[in-house]
Amino acid sequence: MAEDKKPARRGRTTRNLYDRKPSKIVSVANPILGEAIGEAEQTGCWFVYGPEKNGKTTLALMLAQTLSSDEQRVAYISGEEGLDKSFTDACRRAGITVEDKIVWEDYMSITDIVECYSRPKGPRIIFIDNLTVYQDEITPKELKKTLIDALPGRLIVLIGHEERGLPYPAVARMASKIAKVIFHVQGLRSSIVSRFGPGGEIVIDEERAELYWGTN
Repeated sequence: MAEDKKPARRGRTTRNLYDRKPSKIVSVANPILGEAIGEAEQTGCWFVYGPEKNGKTTLALMLAQTLSSDEQRVAYISGEEGLDKSFTDACRRAGITVEDKIVWEDYMSITDIVECYSRPKGPRIIFIDNLTVYQDEITPKELKKTLIDALPGRLIVLIGHEERGLPYPAVARMASKIAKVIFHVQGLRSSIVSRFGPGGEIVIDEERAELYWGTN
């Protein structure tokens, strides 16, 4: 019996590369964030990380709000905190209103996330808070294939902790390697590194940031 031959791979020419139409571009309502991030495609993943109690969730909620619109629906999976009073209070502090197009979910397994959000209709931007909850469910090697690549045409925003100056847990370190936009949160400020734009910094809470960093 003859062996099956794999089809020959064909590379792209430079013209093919430049003529390729980009995926849908993410609309960012906040002008500071929009300038720092640049014209980002609605695909792949972004990554938010930092020490505990430094403003990660608040920044993630601010991002969820500025990315949500009639044309750009957002899902936020609060796997670590759930949807209890402390999380609801955080939503209020972040300025989330009932008009914002955000669907809120409690913990969902990785399998359920992929099954739910691979359907044609539904949010195309998905926040997963926090990777610590999923460290026994998905290995670093599986992150791209099992989650990111399994949801093509979706932007996945992953949130992780920080320990000893590095993203935590191991799956969060992998997220930092494959993310196209990274937000490092410390002391109610976030530095932004983006493959699409110049990057920059945003203050999450001016008053509390001043208390953390001090004033000159």
